[in-house]
Amino acid sequence: MEMNQYLSMFIDESRDHLQAINEHMLSLESNPEDISIVQNIFRSAHTLKGMSATMGFEDIASLTHEMENVLDLVRNHKLKMDSFIFDCLFKSTDSLETMVEDIIQGGTGKADVSDIVAALKSIVSGDYLKGAAGGSAKPADGQDETKAELDEFQLSIVQQSIEAGIPVFWIEVTVRQDCVLKAARAYMVFNVLEQNGEVIKASPSVEDIEQEKFGESFAVYYISQIDHDQLHKQISSVSEIDKVELVVLNQEKLAERMLPAARAAQKEVAASAAVVTPEPPKAEVKKPPAAQAGAPVANRTIRVDIERLDFLMNLFSELLIDRVRLEQLASEIRKNELTETVEHMARVSSDLQNIVLKLRMVPVDTVFNRFPRMIRDVAKTLDKKVDLIITGAETELDRTVVDEIGDPLVHLLRNAVDHGLEPTSERIALGKPEMGTIHLRAYHSGNHVFIEIEDNGRGINRDKVLGKAIQNGVVTQEQAARMTDKEVYMLLFASGFSTADKISDISGRGVGLDVVKTKIESLGGEVHVDSEFGKGSKWSVQLPLTLSIISAMLIRLHGEKYAIPLSSIVETAAIRPEQVRIVHGNQMVDYRNSVIPLIPLAKLFDVPQGEDESEADIQIVVIRKGEKMAALVVNEFIGQQEIVLKTLGKYLTNLFAVSGATILGDGQVALIIDTNALIK
Repeated sequence: MEMNQYLSMFIDESRDHLQAINEHMLSLESNPEDISIVQNIFRSAHTLKGMSATMGFEDIASLTHEMENVLDLVRNHKLKMDSFIFDCLFKSTDSLETMVEDIIQGGTGKADVSDIVAALKSIVSGDYLKGAAGGSAKPADGQDETKAELDEFQLSIVQQSIEAGIPVFWIEVTVRQDCVLKAARAYMVFNVLEQNGEVIKASPSVEDIEQEKFGESFAVYYISQIDHDQLHKQISSVSEIDKVELVVLNQEKLAERMLPAARAAQKEVAASAAVVTPEPPKAEVKKPPAAQAGAPVANRTIRVDIERLDFLMNLFSELLIDRVRLEQLASEIRKNELTETVEHMARVSSDLQNIVLKLRMVPVDTVFNRFPRMIRDVAKTLDKKVDLIITGAETELDRTVVDEIGDPLVHLLRNAVDHGLEPTSERIALGKPEMGTIHLRAYHSGNHVFIEIEDNGRGINRDKVLGKAIQNGVVTQEQAARMTDKEVYMLLFASGFSTADKISDISGRGVGLDVVKTKIESLGGEVHVDSEFGKGSKWSVQLPLTLSIISAMLIRLHGEKYAIPLSSIVETAAIRPEQVRIVHGNQMVDYRNSVIPLIPLAKLFDVPQGEDESEADIQIVVIRKGEKMAALVVNEFIGQQEIVLKTLGKYLTNLFAVSGATILGDGQVALIIDTNALIK
């Protein structure tokens, strides 16, 4: 059980670090001289290496080790980034993602990474430049590091820190003689250190420590703003640590701890520092305080199994039904003490409800953040220039929907790059900017979230789509003649339908968009497409928030009660029968300088009419979907209430304009109206 728990933590943290590597690599590609970005990538790779070695995933550990070697040269100014190095590091990240995915699927996480490891080694040795190694072959310095503890660069960092008044520690950690997992304990010590500052040098090397190639102790040079006693306490608190020796270094103590060769280097560094103040190390030294300031944030988040949140939500749903029942009883019994207690309980449970809902909600950013890397790769493969603009990434959706929506969006985005955007030469010939643009937007509207993918490419060729549809027998010639543009575009979602002249690996392999439509509809959503030939296309995905608890207006239609989500209601009103107009056989009503459709709900839902229904004012609820509005005719407003959204089960599926049901305080069941289905 414990192993499963550690495996779950390993998977979650590996995903986070791989995502961070991808994002930082994209930033570095735009700004290859920024060493601080390289430091961030190095840290993620280093942590991933330590975790995978501890868990026994050797292939991941060896690949991240080779990545570290390359990144170490770059951050120490011994190697400059170029397109070959970028491609190798991106391929390495892809391989790591594949191996982690294999572990998630129950595999061993093993893979043949010999080719990519060989490529990374050729970068370290300088062989990839085919003889033009020049300064790239410097890593030989690193092989001497055990003799001269600090190399020139590390020494300059330590000295600059001491001069700047930033504490530099020499720490020797001794593990207990009976310690079984020395490497694991060492990893835990490094974890503590890296949360509060920066390890400059370890002796023996980090690689040797991770492979348990050390006696009972290891030492590090360490820079941090953390208090001496607090640091000592944190390291000592790691299990099976016998002794911690901690010395705050000044220039004299630094000289005492170094080997003769290193002392000579120290004098050289000191002499050169007197003439020229080296800039890069200063920038380096300013990092640790920031790391320390941000450290507590890492301890403020915990990971929770989604099933536990589901269970919490179900329990709270039951509590809410009881609360509504208590409120009803309190209003009937009319005892002050009971009324006050129920009111207090209502306030507390409202706060609790907000927290429970927020726990389940995650920003769509968790899905969106993998798209810039994907678009870069696809654009490179197709030799196109693409600018992906993301807005509304902070829009929140239920966790279960976020987990499922990734694949359909990947398909739509790849489709936009492959089929939507023209090749660069074609765009220039058409007078368009050579860089194509894809907008990825997310926003809330009513009880739904909308995600749009819009490109400024070639748009959809109506005649080509119709021709293909007739050829495949999807529609007849007569039907085609009567179809509107939107109906034609929706043919793209027909099963196996594709207008591609040749099947590519980029978008769908000829599968078509029917898979996307099926997936989104299985989540209770819809997908639409709008296009202007020659100008571009816009794909809109509408998804339910799938909140289990919503605010709703309870209404009565003759003898039945219904609930309308409050988020889609504009206002309620009463109108006279003579205000209703008939336009082309449809009932319409004047509303704020416009005319909107009037929908008689009782007639729509075929609700049996009760006796003595008066013909007085007509009660209406004005609802909105995007820019469109409509008025629903109801018999009576019961009032606003928090309701628990329950699904109708497997047997009652695809009901028109009904999104679920709720249990009211008196035990009655009320259907929840899906207002978006009522506005076309």
